[in-house]
Amino acid sequence: MVLAYAPAWLLTTPLWLTGEGLSWGWAPVALTFMMLTPAVAAVAVTKWISPSGAPLRALGLTNPGGIKKWWRYAVLGCVGPLLAVLLALLVGYLLGVYRADWTGFSGLVEQVGATVVGEQNQTSPTALALTQLGQVVLLGWLHTLPALGEELGWRGYLTKALLPLGQPGAFLTTGVLWGLWHAPILLLGYNYPTVPIVVSFLMMGCFCVLVGTLLSWLRLASDSVWPAAIAHGFLNSAGTMAVIFSQAGHPVDNANVGLLGWSGWIVLILLILVLIMIGKLPVRIQVTKQGISKGVERRSRKA
Repeated sequence: MVLAYAPAWLLTTPLWLTGEGLSWGWAPVALTFMMLTPAVAAVAVTKWISPSGAPLRALGLTNPGGIKKWWRYAVLGCVGPLLAVLLALLVGYLLGVYRADWTGFSGLVEQVGATVVGEQNQTSPTALALTQLGQVVLLGWLHTLPALGEELGWRGYLTKALLPLGQPGAFLTTGVLWGLWHAPILLLGYNYPTVPIVVSFLMMGCFCVLVGTLLSWLRLASDSVWPAAIAHGFLNSAGTMAVIFSQAGHPVDNANVGLLGWSGWIVLILLILVLIMIGKLPVRIQVTKQGISKGVERRSRKA
């Protein structure tokens, strides 16, 4: 945890020193490198601190079945976050915390200042929305690489390392530690700029525990870190969908809307309950027992 936290927090110091916070021009670069620090920590631990005979396999970068074993989970990692976000927006809409314009996309037009039909450079709201949705999919794949940096640490290494606590304990502990890892940028208003700092910490912790449980399920069920990394990448890109379907004059508040908001947590909890009900969670893991050393046969000897 020291190896994951210290470099990440160090990378955020320019945001504080410049006084510009998250609006600093180089902030996206700093945050991208921050996402890579859990992977550096995981590699350092498995290679030097607690060496593993097969570090790539231990972290889930490779697995015995190869891509044939986990490609279905990877597809779920692509499609699942997009559907979950849409469902979360629908729940927020039904609960009255999200003002949507499902067909006119007036909030998106207001946000980007696009020119609508009937004016110069005619750009229809529908075409604009489709372009933005296409970018969500494209950025989902582009976000997968930095997301892999986080997933190698949190799900690739830490979740499996904490399995002696039991899967619920491992998921809960990993989620809390993942949430606290965001501390320096949460203090700057990351994700939850409209609520008090203490509330933002609590909300980020809840979000990370719930989403982390689903990402951990992908990691353990597929025996690979790639589906979790893909899902993480698409989760990051799908955050803009709330703006695409929003109504003009009603800014999106992450504290209430989408998977980051409390209304979206209903969707995450339901997804977890579905996995439990159909017997997919906790994940059944095959444990191979072996002696103290490979190839050594222990025999009993009479006195």
